[in-house]
Amino acid sequence: MSELLSQLITPEIQAAFSVVVVLLAILYILSIVWVARDAYMRGTYWYVWGIVALVPLVGVVAYCLLRPPLLQIDRDEQELEVALKQRQLMHYGECANCGYPVESDYVLCPNCHQRLKNLCGHCGHALEPAWTVCPYCASPVSGQRQAARRAPQPQAAPRQQRPQRPQRPARPEE
Repeated sequence: MSELLSQLITPEIQAAFSVVVVLLAILYILSIVWVARDAYMRGTYWYVWGIVALVPLVGVVAYCLLRPPLLQIDRDEQELEVALKQRQLMHYGECANCGYPVESDYVLCPNCHQRLKNLCGHCGHALEPAWTVCPYCASPVSGQRQAARRAPQPQAAPRQQRPQRPQRPARPEE
């Protein structure tokens, strides 16, 4: 039987087997390095995943199934985008009465006509209800709602009654 085995295992097959074993060893080491590097880039405990990856094939498969879906840099970018969207939304608000989205400079809700802000009686700018002075013209805001009270409009002078003309007597028809 050893003669049969020595005939099957030729030096060429032994060399091919050695090359395959070396390639598998390199692949194994590279898979551990890849797992540790990828775990580091995803913001997880890279050294723990490196130890898990030491278990041949099972460790790499476990990491691929359990790794975080996003890289750390992608997560940071998403957080920045969310912060930017929140900052953009700060220019908008909701009507306290109906919940309709309104812009920050609206005086009335376009949906329910609820008064959102007061108007300065001096310069006409929109004022927050809590403000006691107009930041645009420095005039004090009275306790009453300035928005409800518009600047007084000049009233037309009362018409003087014209003296009535005496009515002409009707002409007799001829």
